[in-house]
Amino acid sequence: MKTILVSAVALVDLDGRVLLASRPKGKHLEGMYEFPGGKVEEGESPEAALIRELKEELDINVAESCLSPFTFVTHKYDEKFILLMLYLCRKWQGEVTPLEGQHLIWKTPNAMRDIPMPPADVPLVAMLRDFL
Repeated sequence: MKTILVSAVALVDLDGRVLLASRPKGKHLEGMYEFPGGKVEEGESPEAALIRELKEELDINVAESCLSPFTFVTHKYDEKFILLMLYLCRKWQGEVTPLEGQHLIWKTPNAMRDIPMPPADVPLVAMLRDFL
């Protein structure tokens, strides 16, 4: 079974809210909300992948020094394992803009429990709630 590395980020605003993005139409688990990020490509570090994904998906620039490793989870989907690495980020340049047609919402970790999320993301909410 294939293992896929995924880098994701909890972008935290000044009010302690975290950005969630809906999964695009036509993709697995479409419409559910997740932490922004994506797959780590071969030869790419998790941080470089996250910086690239944030530029491609949200048109923001993030310095590697602003990404703080937070936690990770693993999840088994039918055909693959996901190793999801979550970073925290409180500083970025640019205005968050959805470039892939995704819907964006800012929620406190407490308010996230009512948001439909992929199974791999769900355990991260409790960890964020305890930390933030």
